[in-house]
Amino acid sequence: MEEADRILIHSLRQAGTAIPPDVQSLRAFTTELVVEAVVRCLRVINPAVGSSLSPLLPPAMSARFRLAMSLAQACMDLGYPLELGYQNFLYPSEPDLRDLLLFLAERLPSDASEDADQPAGDSAILLRAIGSQIGDQLVFPWVPPLLRTPKLQQLQGSGLQQPFHATRLVLPELNSRDESKEFQTSRMLLPPPMQVPQPSGRAASLLECHAIQLCQHMGRDHAGDEEWVRRASRLPPQEDSRAPRQRLQKQLIEHLRQSWGSLGVSPQTRDLGELLQTWGAGARTNVPKGSRFTHSEKFTFHLEPQAQAAQVADIPATSRQPEQDLKAAQEQELESLREHLEGVKQNIEEIEANMKTLGISLVQVETECRQSELSMVEREQALRLKSRAVELLPDGAANLAKLQLVVESSAQRVIHLAGQWEKHRVPLLAEYRHLRKLRDCRELESSRRLAEIQELHQSVRAAVEEARRKEEVYKQLVSELETLPRDVSRLAYTQRILEIVGNIRKQKEEITKILSDTKELQKEINSLSGKLDRTFAVTDELVFKDAKKDDAVRKAYKYLAALHENCSQLIQTIEDTGTIMREVRDLEEQIETEMGKKTLSNLEKICEDYRALRQENASLLGRVREA
Repeated sequence: MEEADRILIHSLRQAGTAIPPDVQSLRAFTTELVVEAVVRCLRVINPAVGSSLSPLLPPAMSARFRLAMSLAQACMDLGYPLELGYQNFLYPSEPDLRDLLLFLAERLPSDASEDADQPAGDSAILLRAIGSQIGDQLVFPWVPPLLRTPKLQQLQGSGLQQPFHATRLVLPELNSRDESKEFQTSRMLLPPPMQVPQPSGRAASLLECHAIQLCQHMGRDHAGDEEWVRRASRLPPQEDSRAPRQRLQKQLIEHLRQSWGSLGVSPQTRDLGELLQTWGAGARTNVPKGSRFTHSEKFTFHLEPQAQAAQVADIPATSRQPEQDLKAAQEQELESLREHLEGVKQNIEEIEANMKTLGISLVQVETECRQSELSMVEREQALRLKSRAVELLPDGAANLAKLQLVVESSAQRVIHLAGQWEKHRVPLLAEYRHLRKLRDCRELESSRRLAEIQELHQSVRAAVEEARRKEEVYKQLVSELETLPRDVSRLAYTQRILEIVGNIRKQKEEITKILSDTKELQKEINSLSGKLDRTFAVTDELVFKDAKKDDAVRKAYKYLAALHENCSQLIQTIEDTGTIMREVRDLEEQIETEMGKKTLSNLEKICEDYRALRQENASLLGRVREA
């Protein structure tokens, strides 16, 4: 414990505790030293909590109790597992104080200066610098460049963002592999980064080129829709896959509105059908009469907006009347075609219903045909049997005798076949039983192996869990090792540990030797006790035989019995003495333990604090009465 106390005291001194040089163990710690050590450790572990606590013990008892309760609460907030109260700080005991200070020392962070002074490679220094820089940056959230404070500019940079300026890149798009290689190796084509005059626009140009290639790959299904390919890189992908039809309609409406704007098309028109109707009302007069594809023909072979406006201006006002007649004729034709289409649909529905009914009746007729065929086959067999019986009726007696002979021969044949089957059945049954026995044995073996495999899997899982647990313990020990001070010589710790291990080994050897001697002594005691009992029994039997005849032998027998009883009492007394000595030794150890807890000194301190508290209360009462 002395070596552990020295290491712990060294850690407390590094945390800033002013421990006198003559203090070499926790037994010499006073109340003031305990409070200072705990406060210094709390300030290093959590400055927000430790800064509000004073390392000096106040003279007033109430303030002392408040400070001790604050320290206990701070330690419990850090995760101290044991019970903690004000008495652990004002009246400390050595074991409780050791547990508390070890808990705080384990949570002390490592000193950066000591880590820097430690010799390490360039890679370790670089990794440490990167880790500290990333840790500092992760503390603050991302802020736009124009809103960054000077501290954030140091962490996140103060450079302004460049605008997104893209340049068209020329890339080989030939199908032939040889021509592509020749074009790429020619001096006419520069590399893509060299085609951009400004270095700040290279990334933007490459991103724009890749986006255009991706849109061209996605727009293979939109043949002829160059506007979609040109604008797809600016549209979100969900819009491309969600509303291609609506986008096409909007483009058609916009195109028609621009082409036929001079014909009085309302700009509020949003439906494609309404736009086509408006467009059809102002169409030209040279369209073929009665055609249902007039609008599509106009849409496909339309003129430029300027030419259309000139032609419409040249059309006289008298030619507008036939256009209205043409529109009425087209509407009548469309209405008649709709009525005809409705009639055709009704006819198709009636025919489909009749087909369903006829299909159901066909299935029923086919089922009845199958049943009639089966009944006809059965009747044919019965008719064939009855015809054979009718043929045998004229010579009934002879035919009956023949049938009897045939039945007897069939019975003999059945008996013969049964005997043959029995000859074949016995070895087959024996083989079946043998195979069944082998199958049962294999099932038992497989179940046993399955159980072994399951046990092996469980052992593997247990080993994996144990390895994971040991890995966690290893990581925890590594983190604890990183938090330990670096200026202490490792050789000194190693020598102390080796000395402690050597002392433990020596003590273990001595304990083993004592246990072996105790076992030998117990064996010897047991053998002597058995020998004594056997000797007394033999002597008792011999002397008792002669005691009936001789008075001197009778007196010797009495002395023998008294001697045996006295020796038994003596042995019992020795055993009781050993038990009492062990109890005395245990009591002495308990007394030493209680002395180490400073019970008397703590009791005296409690009494003194109680008297001081009573004096403070009396003085406060006096002030209250005076006030």
